[in-house]
Amino acid sequence: MNLIEGFIFYLQQERKSINTIKGYLLDVQQYRKWFEESYGLECSALYRQNILEYISFLKNVKVQNARTINHKISSLSKFNTFLIDQNVQEEKVIYKTDMLKVQKAYASPTKVTEIEVKQFLQTILESKNKRNYAIVVLLAYSGLRISEALSIKLRDMNLQTGECIIRNGKGEKQRIILLNSRITHAVREYLKERDCSVVAQESPYLFISKKRAILDRTVVNRLFKTYSSTITPHQLRHFFCTNAIEKGFSIHEVANQAGHSNVNTTLLYTNPDQKKLKGKMELL
Repeated sequence: MNLIEGFIFYLQQERKSINTIKGYLLDVQQYRKWFEESYGLECSALYRQNILEYISFLKNVKVQNARTINHKISSLSKFNTFLIDQNVQEEKVIYKTDMLKVQKAYASPTKVTEIEVKQFLQTILESKNKRNYAIVVLLAYSGLRISEALSIKLRDMNLQTGECIIRNGKGEKQRIILLNSRITHAVREYLKERDCSVVAQESPYLFISKKRAILDRTVVNRLFKTYSSTITPHQLRHFFCTNAIEKGFSIHEVANQAGHSNVNTTLLYTNPDQKKLKGKMELL
């Protein structure tokens, strides 16, 4: 087993999600590529001087933003811990102080309006694909992450009570979310079609495809790109948070529904968006 394969296994043992593992691997492989191109040698361990040079390269040559660089530093720090665990090296060479300071954003991350979301949902409805409509309605009015929505099993959703158990939330946290009538109606309509599928007999998952027992997120991403150039699954999550606060939800209610571990994340949605902020600037 080589280092990368060992790192994957190490992350799986820590119960990291598939997307988290992909993110770590991409960052580590980019570093190893930079190292090999810079020194003509294979990267077998991490050294403090190389890490500092790499951070400088990302800042001054690639001109990447602080958040992107911090993500890469975090991934390399995890790789550093793995190498120590495997006795490949002894010392920690990446520290918290290496992270670049980022001023917290003031503007709301929501970039789509309620009318844009409604138009998007209507377009999907008129496409007459009940599964796709159920997915977008669920995302728009529940605040779920796309990974959470696709991992829902039939046993987790109770349409009678309007509740759903999310078993694989971020950080492996489990929570119960509430479903409004828009969601329960859309899901009920979809289930009528789902029950007629051959795959449905073998799959415990709510959302399936014609050939697979669980719907792949790439299929959902492709769906969004087909019908909108601005709305994404994550933007619907942002929309939910802003919409819920505007409709009278408390910060803690939104935090629980969306699965925010820190209410400071939720508080961002109480701020105006970038466009409104710019409008205020013109009033000065």
